[in-house]
Amino acid sequence: MSRRFSFDLKATDGRARTGTISMLRGDIHTPAFMPVGTAATVKAMKPEAVRALGADIILGNTYHLMLRPGAERVAKLGGLHKFMNWHRPILTDSGGYQVMSLSDLRKLTEEGVEFRSHLDGSKHMLTPERSMEIQRLLGSDIVMAFDECPRADRPRDEIAASMELSMRWAKRSRDGFDSGEEHAARSALFGIQQGALDQELRQISAEKLTDIGFDGYAVGGLAVGEGQEAMFGVLDYAPEMLPRDRPRYLMGVGKPDDLVGAVERGIDMFDCVLPTRSGRNGQAFTWNGPINLRNARFKEDTAPLDESCECPTCASYSRAYLHHLQKSGEILGAMLVTEHNLAFYQQLMRAMRTAIASQGFDAFAADFRHNYLPN
Repeated sequence: MSRRFSFDLKATDGRARTGTISMLRGDIHTPAFMPVGTAATVKAMKPEAVRALGADIILGNTYHLMLRPGAERVAKLGGLHKFMNWHRPILTDSGGYQVMSLSDLRKLTEEGVEFRSHLDGSKHMLTPERSMEIQRLLGSDIVMAFDECPRADRPRDEIAASMELSMRWAKRSRDGFDSGEEHAARSALFGIQQGALDQELRQISAEKLTDIGFDGYAVGGLAVGEGQEAMFGVLDYAPEMLPRDRPRYLMGVGKPDDLVGAVERGIDMFDCVLPTRSGRNGQAFTWNGPINLRNARFKEDTAPLDESCECPTCASYSRAYLHHLQKSGEILGAMLVTEHNLAFYQQLMRAMRTAIASQGFDAFAADFRHNYLPN
């Protein structure tokens, strides 16, 4: 396979895997965590700082970028990489989830989804073909197929019908992506497995996606309120339904203990807003569990956020100072804690890759849980 996209599975330990995705804009070491750059920015961070912390790839959001500043404008300005000064791979989601979750006024048909913008009420139509066109205009490296993501608590017949619709849209996404000529020749397309918490529907979805053929496969429809136990229940079987020689991506996950449990079950890629959103709200992730810096017990704590972390925040700033910044509503507080959280997530991914390569993942996971989840 050409440098356009290849996946080299280097080691396994149980169902945990470590490998390398190779693309024209650089390698992605798996398991990989992708910081979320919703509106062409990882909030409170410079792109070069995100890279310095260890991120190989970031995520951009089709829905938000199509509404503002507009995909055609981004293309006119040289594409998303140039626009935001990030010159490594970018994965873009399809826009489907945001249409379903953010727009109260939407109409779902076989063709696609008609909706009104949450920004100004303007009317838009998003179809598999338009989603592929938008992601092409953005210059995405990994394009996601357009799908529908129903709530897991919907009746089974509704979830089944939604899954079947998503599979028809997956084929249209494949055809739309392949029509992209130059973009298709240097980018990759991932399909998205649906079926909520139903094993039979997940199997049908996986078979249909495999028949169509994708560069990688996502497990969709999780982390939407079902809880960790139910999510892990699906991950006990869903990743194994997907091709072993392709990356497996769990969308929208998650907490550090979610990541460890999902890697344990065969997942290779993740994205989540949690480290950046938490950083803006004063929550820091550490090897001994999350801490809330707004808590008064930190107001005279001279220790760093995490004694074992080597990030710039931990090297230079105390918990007392970060507590002060958070209580004062200072922008620097959001910046510093976000920097630490993203560093922690990348350190966690590196530690998992090392543990898998040395056949020590079970011991690593047990030790992590003992320290991170003491109760």
